[in-house]
Amino acid sequence: MEEKRNVWKTHKKAELLSPAGSLETLKAVAAAGADAVYAAGNRFGARAYANNFTEEELLWAIDYLHLHGRRLYLTVNTLLKQEELCGELYDYLLPLYRQGLDGVIVQDLGVLAFLKERFPGLKLHASTQMFITGPEGAALAKKMGCSRIVPARELSLGELRQIRDRVDIEIEAFVHGALCYCYSGQCLLSSMLGGRSGNRGRCAQPCRLPYRTRDKEGHLLSPKDLCAIELLPELLESGVTSLKIEGRMKQAEYAAGVTGIYRKYLDAYYADPDAYAVSGEDLKRLEDLGSRSGFTQGYYRKQNGPDMMAMERSAHQKSNDALQEEMRRRYLNQEIQEKINGDLIIQKDKAMLLSLQYGEFTVTHAGDAAQAAKSRPLEQAEVMERICKTGGSPFAFEGLEIRMEEELFLPVSALNRLRRDALKKLEEKILEGFRREEPLEKGNEEPRRAEDGDPQAAPYLAVSVRTLEQAYALLENPDIHRIYIDSSGFQREQEIRQVREFTDRVHRAGKQCFYQMPPVLRQESGAWYRAHIKELSKTGVDGFLVGNPDGLGLLLEAGIRGAQIQTDSSLYVWSGQAREAFDRLGVSDVTLPLEQNGRELSRRGYEGGECVLYGYLPLMISAQCVQKNTGGCSRKPGLTWLTDRYGKNFPVINQCKDCVNLLYNSSPLSLLHQYETVRNWKPKGYRISFTIETETRMEEVLSYYRQGFVKKVTINREQYLSDYTNGHLKRGVE
Repeated sequence: MEEKRNVWKTHKKAELLSPAGSLETLKAVAAAGADAVYAAGNRFGARAYANNFTEEELLWAIDYLHLHGRRLYLTVNTLLKQEELCGELYDYLLPLYRQGLDGVIVQDLGVLAFLKERFPGLKLHASTQMFITGPEGAALAKKMGCSRIVPARELSLGELRQIRDRVDIEIEAFVHGALCYCYSGQCLLSSMLGGRSGNRGRCAQPCRLPYRTRDKEGHLLSPKDLCAIELLPELLESGVTSLKIEGRMKQAEYAAGVTGIYRKYLDAYYADPDAYAVSGEDLKRLEDLGSRSGFTQGYYRKQNGPDMMAMERSAHQKSNDALQEEMRRRYLNQEIQEKINGDLIIQKDKAMLLSLQYGEFTVTHAGDAAQAAKSRPLEQAEVMERICKTGGSPFAFEGLEIRMEEELFLPVSALNRLRRDALKKLEEKILEGFRREEPLEKGNEEPRRAEDGDPQAAPYLAVSVRTLEQAYALLENPDIHRIYIDSSGFQREQEIRQVREFTDRVHRAGKQCFYQMPPVLRQESGAWYRAHIKELSKTGVDGFLVGNPDGLGLLLEAGIRGAQIQTDSSLYVWSGQAREAFDRLGVSDVTLPLEQNGRELSRRGYEGGECVLYGYLPLMISAQCVQKNTGGCSRKPGLTWLTDRYGKNFPVINQCKDCVNLLYNSSPLSLLHQYETVRNWKPKGYRISFTIETETRMEEVLSYYRQGFVKKVTINREQYLSDYTNGHLKRGVE
């Protein structure tokens, strides 16, 4: 441990990054010791219901923080529709870019590509919503222009260290605040149940409501709040360069109080790493500021577990009014003032000269000329008092030298004006280094790309299955062109052999075989795929279905690209720019997004994508395990049913092979009766996704496909599926 600490001491100190949903909070967290603040404007942030900043407030905040040696990062961490990206984003960011905005936190690959091209020099941070869980995802983000990643909150200390060792990129990690049950950016629960999308910053948090299984009832999807203050040394030694506090929707007292305590211990670590210890009193203060059924240290040392969950009480609790008042007194009513030094020269019949020095910045300002005194001469103490009266400004004099001739007179107003003008000049001198020239022109044209393949060709039918038994039951169906087989259907120790045998059988049936990568790649599974991906590609499989940045990065690094890669809907393509971004990476085949409506999907840019016609849609991908948390871990994959307050039953599949839980919608998506609408999207292929269906149900669904999409006849609604949803076909998301 000593060797690691000595190595780390040679690096720049880590940043303490705090949230702000208002100017009051921003000033308070700065006073409490934040090195940087992240905030949102009135568009495109992942907390659409927070008290977000106006443009005028953001411009002021950028200057305020820069004057105090701090930074401001803007959250643009939602998925953007085509008209927003082309018509609104540039104008929204332009004044902030000119002012000197330090960085933008981004989820959408189309937004990322757009900003990299249009706003050169602006630092881009990959949001935790981008779902990066390993070095391949980090390397992909760097390749696309990111200087920093905010990886998934589910990563362990060892996984953070692995990213640091393999990729030269900044790592920002959450240390305090709310945790989501689902990997960020992969949750459709709020979207599908109520139309409020977490990918658009409008999550209604249905996960915080009570649910029940056969064995247990409670807030089964609601984690406790994270508190990693005792892990700061290990986080820093793992390569974390920015420590992030969650809470843009929290009160200023909370944000500032938490910031102040983390500032105290971050400084203590750098002062003496070996003596690092957190007092019980400060842990209690953190809990009194607010927590959800107490704290958890999150996933840094644990894979998952019921002790990480707020089973009994999900609401955010706070107490201790005296502590709240202390935070208001200490941080909310304080003005930060930077120490400056001055030199003032006053001579008869010459303009006063006031020089100010702050760090590397020096300015000199000339004021009015002093006159010979006719009655009461100017006293040096009076001059000192007037010049040092800097209340309301960002500065306070640490030292002021006055060289003044005797028997002189100056009006008080002249001294006040000299002070104000000199301080203003110093502000401008500091801030001019942050200002930027005009970036590239806005550009109004939407991306144009050639359509893939023959536009007259009929779309193919692909079917995805979870098990080999499901796949074998479908081999003789003449409508199926491609089969996606889930990686969980194979035994790891025999995987290469089983994939080869299965692929051969699919090919003999005259169909394509695609291997579906795991929904998330973590340390163990990532290591296996790094070692075996080339072997897998030589088993005869025609390609890979991939739904996360790490899996995509791994495939690309292995030289697999083009038509050999089909991205899933969880690698979001919400705009032509996003589609172009995948093209540039070497990925030609994508899946249409699930949260856009029919009109949006008819726009140019989606041609040639694969469209999901049917399937139980995954609403959550989680590192937690419903089976383990409610009935105990059996170390066997299985199916659990989760019931909500309305009596709806949601299937939850635990894939023990990769230690991941998949929570599916209670009703399957079905567009099998929407041929006229779907064909206008000009898809390259259709997909039917089977998860928990029996052989009889699979045959029934395929018969509806044949009737509606092959024979193109109207499906008899009375004989159609009794339980299904149209998803976002008509409503979309705001």
